[in-house]
Amino acid sequence: MSTAPSPERNERLRGDLTSLRIERSEAMAGASPRRRHPVLWSVVALMLLAGLGIGLRLRAGSVPEVQVVRAVAEAGGTPVRGTVLSGSGYVVTGEKYISIGVRVPGRIERYFVEEGQAVHAGDPLVALDDRDYRAAVEQAEASLHTADANLVLHESDLRRAQALHERKIISDQELDQTVNRAAVDRATVAQLKAQLAQAKVQLDYTQLRAPRDGVILAKQKEVGEIAVPGGFEGAGDLIRMANLEDMRAEVDINESDLHRITMGQDAEVVPDAYPDATYAARVVKLYPQVNRQKGTLKVEVQIPKHDDKLLPDMSVRINFLAEARPAAPGSPLLLVPRAVLRQDDRGTYVWTIVDGHARRLAVTSGTELGDRVQVTQGLQGGEMLVTGDATRLSEGAAVRLAPETPHS
Repeated sequence: MSTAPSPERNERLRGDLTSLRIERSEAMAGASPRRRHPVLWSVVALMLLAGLGIGLRLRAGSVPEVQVVRAVAEAGGTPVRGTVLSGSGYVVTGEKYISIGVRVPGRIERYFVEEGQAVHAGDPLVALDDRDYRAAVEQAEASLHTADANLVLHESDLRRAQALHERKIISDQELDQTVNRAAVDRATVAQLKAQLAQAKVQLDYTQLRAPRDGVILAKQKEVGEIAVPGGFEGAGDLIRMANLEDMRAEVDINESDLHRITMGQDAEVVPDAYPDATYAARVVKLYPQVNRQKGTLKVEVQIPKHDDKLLPDMSVRINFLAEARPAAPGSPLLLVPRAVLRQDDRGTYVWTIVDGHARRLAVTSGTELGDRVQVTQGLQGGEMLVTGDATRLSEGAAVRLAPETPHS
């Protein structure tokens, strides 16, 4: 039979159990949730940061970035010149080159000139061996003297025959024979005079003279060589000269660029050998036929003021110029890069940026100056204009600005 524990014993047991209890709430009271689960909170923070980055990238991708330049208005009253087209060409002369060749065969006896020497019209250039031609002149003169003597004799006979015929001493037949001899002598004299003139001309051909003022460019043969007229092209040429008073430059222009060139248009010529030297010029000739194979037209510009640096056949750069003038006297002149102008069915326009949004603005273009174009209507100056790719732009769309490109 069991006996119930005494009250004192129960109190002792309850105290022992209380001393062995661990108070969890007190042990964990000083620890934060982050310390209790450190890995979990790190993962959550990384996910939040990644989501924020993705959101920023998506937002940036939806707003296009554009390159812009500022429209700058030049001060009014002063026209602006610029290059509209450039091409490589050569220096030529107005009369091209004059090749002087022989008209009669002969051995070259001497030159009277040297390369680079200036000559005037009529100055002697080359002498051929003229002994054969002098002999021909002398022979023609001797034959003419003989014919003149015969003519004098036969005309005297004719006068006597006419007197005798009037007195019925000689017959009509004898008179006719005397008349015929005198007529033949007169014809012979005329023929020999022509032969003498021809012999003198051929003698004169043995000395080549300058046909006009100019400068000797080259001597084609040496003293002692035999020169003959005709034959292959240039075979009989002895002297090459040019008139350097009328200096020009020529260049081939593509058909697609011909609308940029007009007669009388200003230009400038820059020699490859002297890139710091610039010569004012103007368009004086547009050749009448296009080269079908190359699709080009030859254009000549005249250089009114030149110096000794400019030589025939020299390689040069030819810049064709145009002048942009204000739409009204005294008004500003506005030039923009060609890249900002766009074209569609509604006409010419530009994209401007206003308060971070794209705006389409219709404009009217004017004179083209190389990579710049005059705008006569639509802009005031100071606008931010979009250059480059604008396919993602639409009216009122938000944009981000890339660093501005300096206006040139």
